[in-house]
Amino acid sequence: MTDISFRLTRCFSLVFPGASPAQILSASTVALPNWDSIASITLINVIEEEFHIVIDLEVIPELNSYQAMESYLRKVTGGD
Repeated sequence: MTDISFRLTRCFSLVFPGASPAQILSASTVALPNWDSIASITLINVIEEEFHIVIDLEVIPELNSYQAMESYLRKVTGGD
């Protein structure tokens, strides 16, 4: 697991404490029933704090899965 994946998984665990590691890796707004608008805002805030970034408001609707968030973080941080 890369540093980004590890840190992102930790963010998801904080927001969705009942989710298993497998559920987190396949998480999406469809797959996790408790991923609602409040959870989305909370998750974005946790990720911004963890990665010391500000996520562009226009991008947020596209960040609707673990995979989308991981890809976005790789792009904006330029790292692993």
